[in-house]
Amino acid sequence: MALSFLYVAFVRLLLLLRLRRSERGELAVEVVILRHELAVLRRQVERPALRPADRAVLAGLSRLVPKACRGRFFVQPETMLGWHRDLVRCRWTYPQQGLTGRPALTAGTAQLVLRLAKENPTWGCRRIHGELATMGVVLAPSSVWAILRRHGVEPSPRRSGPTWAEFLRAQATTMLACDFFHVDTVLMRQLYVLFFIELDTRRGYATGITTNPAGEWVTQQARNLSFVLADLARPTKFLIRDRDTKFTASFDEVLRADGARIIRTPIRSPGANAFGELFVGTARRECLDSMLVLHRPQLEAVLSEFVDHDNGHRPYRSLGQQVPLAVGGRPLRISHPDPAQLRRSDKLGGLVHEYRLVA
Repeated sequence: MALSFLYVAFVRLLLLLRLRRSERGELAVEVVILRHELAVLRRQVERPALRPADRAVLAGLSRLVPKACRGRFFVQPETMLGWHRDLVRCRWTYPQQGLTGRPALTAGTAQLVLRLAKENPTWGCRRIHGELATMGVVLAPSSVWAILRRHGVEPSPRRSGPTWAEFLRAQATTMLACDFFHVDTVLMRQLYVLFFIELDTRRGYATGITTNPAGEWVTQQARNLSFVLADLARPTKFLIRDRDTKFTASFDEVLRADGARIIRTPIRSPGANAFGELFVGTARRECLDSMLVLHRPQLEAVLSEFVDHDNGHRPYRSLGQQVPLAVGGRPLRISHPDPAQLRRSDKLGGLVHEYRLVA
């Protein structure tokens, strides 16, 4: 212990004598004390905890010290040089100007998305994107999703498509589907609705409502639809229906006379008539599940207004966010929508909203 003390004292004495020749005595003594304290601390601390400010100061000051003297720091020279490179990298980091890329969304576009989401709780990001497309607002579906998530609105999950998608896409231009669905009135009386839907345009036809869907009545509805399709000069080569006994042989014969081939779906396979099931689901979610039906005339008026809305305003993803009556057309494109120009039309007593941008 005595020899160690004498050796350390001798080394510090030599250092003190060297410093006294060029500096003041007090400063020389203070430097010797600080260096000895630093040596003591190095023996007690294996790895000092440095803050980013400490690294920046040491890295900057190290450039003023010769390389031969950098061994006095309590870090390795390679570490010190790495800190200095990080300091220079932060110094020359500036915002990039004039770079091309996706343009920023305007505040008005975000307000339109949030308003549609607030006024229509059942709409997901895809449905909102379609509504904006009908108004001419150019916006990607991912941008709608990002706006909703940024403002704490959870987008609806994506739903899977029909199992016959590839087959129907190839021949949908000449295909129809039909089916029945029933509605219970306030007095627990069942009303049966017969509808047809075009598979390529998604245009629906609610041909009739009755309490007794007998074979003669169903056949007459097929004749009425044939007249409508003939006026539209639209040939029908295939009709998809289920195996319900209400579809009689005379019903099939009316459509065969127009050149249509009847395709019956497998037993207990509603997915085989997926487009018909989607039409029924949309009518129930957006209209029928939110009202009480008193009698047949009321249901006829409600379904008539809903079918007009569905054919003339509601966009479909499979149609490129177009409406059935506007398939093939190009809507007006608006780059910078103004929320003050947004107008809303209420349908079905306010259950369904239609939006448009006025000039």
